[in-house]
Amino acid sequence: MRFFILDDDINVIQILKRIIEDKELGNIVGEETDGIKGLEKIRTTMPDIVLIDLLMPGMDGLNIVKKLKEEYDSIEFIMISQVSSKAMVEKAYKYGVEYFIYKPINAVEVETIIRKVMERIQINRTISSMQGILGRKRPAKVVETEEPYENRINGILTELGIIGEKGSQDIITIVKYVIKNRINLNQITIKELLSKFTDNPKSMEQRIRRAINMALTNIANLGIEDYLNYTFTEYSNTLFNFEQVRTEMEFIRGNMDRGGSTNIKKFLIGLIYHIENTKN
Repeated sequence: MRFFILDDDINVIQILKRIIEDKELGNIVGEETDGIKGLEKIRTTMPDIVLIDLLMPGMDGLNIVKKLKEEYDSIEFIMISQVSSKAMVEKAYKYGVEYFIYKPINAVEVETIIRKVMERIQINRTISSMQGILGRKRPAKVVETEEPYENRINGILTELGIIGEKGSQDIITIVKYVIKNRINLNQITIKELLSKFTDNPKSMEQRIRRAINMALTNIANLGIEDYLNYTFTEYSNTLFNFEQVRTEMEFIRGNMDRGGSTNIKKFLIGLIYHIENTKN
């Protein structure tokens, strides 16, 4: 992974560099203490991960994140801050920051968060690669029986705590159909997909959304109890937008007025990824 560190405190930069290098997390491709200069250097170095201070001369961290996210959505940001306010967290989520490191710097916390972001990047790249493959015409191959697929789907939905929901059966039906017919979900709308199974796709969509929303709440609760919980780490980045998982967590904690939202298509793509990459 390629890292860029942007902080007005050179001592913080040195500490973060030492952690990244000692733990062999990746390569430092740039560093800067001024916001405006840092913005331009990030544009030229194109790092995978930017560790960025909230308050800096020239331009503050949030505005830098906002500008860069509009230009390069693939860059992940870890915000470094001495303050933790509800307004700041909400604004950071809105601009695209999902991970925070609070000063004074704790080496264990830094390594844990960086590895979490690295894992997310790798998963997203794998999913993107899978979507590209599904979008291309492939040679026919022997298709395994539906039972193993259904067992895997049931297992994941059970882990998410929604196997008993009405929408879960709809999800199972749709996923089996998509896999069997090699449908590229990026080339079809949810309404078009659901219309293949019912004359009332709106009702079916509502059932599915309710089930996925419950899964989001269950995942968020797991993350609150144990950030390293297997189910949380396995599915929070792939079945959901992690920003929305964090929003749901803050809502449950009482720090936000509304919870996270869900995306049916992202959930289905992520679910298929897990199913097709799980050994029998």
